[in-house]
Formats: sequence, C-alpha cells, structure tokens
Amino acid sequence: MKTAGLSMALLQQRSVMRHAIEVPCQIVRERDMKLVARRSIDLSPEGILVPSESDVSLGDELMVSFRASDFGILFAAQGRVARILEGRRAGDRGRCLGVSFRLNAIARHILRGGLRRVPPPIPRRERDRRVDYAKTVRAIAYGVDHFYFDD
Repeated sequence: MKTAGLSMALLQQRSVMRHAIEVPCQIVRERDMKLVARRSIDLSPEGILVPSESDVSLGDELMVSFRASDFGILFAAQGRVARILEGRRAGDRGRCLGVSFRLNAIARHILRGGLRRVPPPIPRRERDRRVDYAKTVRAIAYGVDHFYFDD
C-alpha cells in the first residue's frame, strides 16, 4: 500500500499458518465436562477452529485432544475460547469456535511437521488489507529517507 510516496507496512494477523484439515477431536469444557466439538475445520500448532455443538462463552477454559500426524500421536492441551464465529456471513459454516491452546515445544514441532504438507484454508471472503502502523513508524524512524511531507 502506498500513500503519497510512503510505503505502508501491512499487518500480519497470524503468527503461524493455519491448515485446512478435518481431524477428529474431542474438545470438552472444563467446568462441567460438556462436549463442545468432535471435529476440526482447520488447525495450527497454536489453535483449532471447530464447529460448535454447545453454547460456550469467550474465554471458557477447555480440554483439547486430537490426532493429527502420520504417526497417530495424541495431542492434548488446555485451551480457551479465543473467538466465536456466529455463522451470519455468506460462506460461513455455521457457529464455530476458535480455540487457542499451548503445546510443549516438542509436541508443537511434531505437529508443525505433520501439517507441513497440508494447504492453508481458502479464504471465504475478500478482506480489506490492514496497515501495521507501528511497523510503518519503525521503518520511518530507522531508515526511510523519504517522507510524505517532503513532496
């Protein structure tokens, strides 16, 4: 994105790539042991998107388990509801939950390797590109020799 001679840095929203893979999983709410989901829509080493089978709230603590490698390794972690997608937009798959979890370094490495051959999900809708203003300011402060007000 260019603005009056200044190059704006675009915001990178995710720190890791998601992968379009349906895996059987078991996600259970900790407080009452109620089953929340049985399969994934997409997966990353830091989270999973699942169609919701129960009402949950943002921030609810969950137990997450799934098998997602060629070796049949069971991954288990504590997670929390990071996002609730209500399924109102065109192309949405109904009510879904974005669940973030933390795996230990070895499990994260194994999962990342197992997902390496799986493609990312296809975007359901076109999104406006967002500008990372903090990164743009750092670029200006540390090495951009032309400012927009120099014209």
